[in-house]
Amino acid sequence: MFLVASNREILKGILTGNDRQEVTVDGDRTVGGRDHQPPVTTTAAATTKMAIPRLSLLPNNEHNSDNYEDLELEFSSSVLRSLERYLPPEILTANREEKAKFMSDILHKYISREECAKAIRFKNYREWIMSNYQPRFRELYKLDPESLLLPCFRKAVRENTEESFRRIMFEPFPGVYVFKMFQPDFFQKLLVEVENMRKWLHEAKLMIRKPNNKSKYGVVLDDFGMDIMLKPLVEDFIFPICKVFFPQVCGTMFDTQHGFVIENCEDRDAELGFHVENSDITLNVCLSKQSEGGEILFTGTRCNKHLKAGPKPEEIFEYCHEPGQAILHLGCHSHGAKAAITSCSRANMILWCINSLFREMQTYDNEFRDWCGQCAREKKEKKSQSLASKRKEMIRIIE
Repeated sequence: MFLVASNREILKGILTGNDRQEVTVDGDRTVGGRDHQPPVTTTAAATTKMAIPRLSLLPNNEHNSDNYEDLELEFSSSVLRSLERYLPPEILTANREEKAKFMSDILHKYISREECAKAIRFKNYREWIMSNYQPRFRELYKLDPESLLLPCFRKAVRENTEESFRRIMFEPFPGVYVFKMFQPDFFQKLLVEVENMRKWLHEAKLMIRKPNNKSKYGVVLDDFGMDIMLKPLVEDFIFPICKVFFPQVCGTMFDTQHGFVIENCEDRDAELGFHVENSDITLNVCLSKQSEGGEILFTGTRCNKHLKAGPKPEEIFEYCHEPGQAILHLGCHSHGAKAAITSCSRANMILWCINSLFREMQTYDNEFRDWCGQCAREKKEKKSQSLASKRKEMIRIIE
């Protein structure tokens, strides 16, 4: 659940249209008014009205937000810290508990209590695992570039130019970039670590959180504390590449990453099939592969409006993913396995990179997105129709 990833959407809703509202404080101290709940009938004595102080439209960037990690709250500390900078002065100077209560009352109008409860269960699940699980290879849980990443990859990122990146990668198809980034022993260590995670969860009689709806054997690396390694990996090494090749998507920085390992073979998970992913940029690293088959077939980029639009011949591209290789592509680039080969097994580390600002801006870009193949075709067709209409009009005038 990406509760933190929606910070911008939450703030946007709070800061537009709600600064003049009135709320009803009922006798049970719950907040009514502009929400999705039916009104509660109370007596006049039990109900009072008060105006919520107006939130600032611009953040107070000089203010250092409090840390709420040690408080038992329904919302994550990062969400509250983001919202705190928008609080009015009379609330901003209050103590932590009062500010947390004030912000929580506001947030409950945008996030249901069911979602909050789910987030709390997920937080407790992760904290219990991280407090009790003993890693097999602790060096995987902290990013040490020299021990985990190839020298040529580190050099390319350090130079941070399109020329330096193209020296270590190739682009077999527009928008699909292939390169090597990890040291050879990283793959074997990660596979052993993942198997150790799975075995430990089984012995502890805990259910494995699935990376997706169809994965039974996949493991979410973030649940075991590997996000401590993955976050700087994204920020310091993946983001610079994306800023060069996917500038329209990555913006100033990714604010959420989601890392997991999946295994596809006859006695484990079947292939997921053709799909787009809940990411803006996807890094797919092949950890191992046995036998032939199971090539990745890309079938075009699609925005939400055109998810059901079938691929055109020029959008179809087949690629054989080899161990040690990383593929970087848009999350909306539809792809899947070419065929279900029972003799083929493979393991992949998937890293989803998410930019909530880009997702918010999509609401203002209703058509003809440059990165969507179907939008590009519609834009071209509309332009051709406009030119044809003008040509006919000119011919009519001349005649």
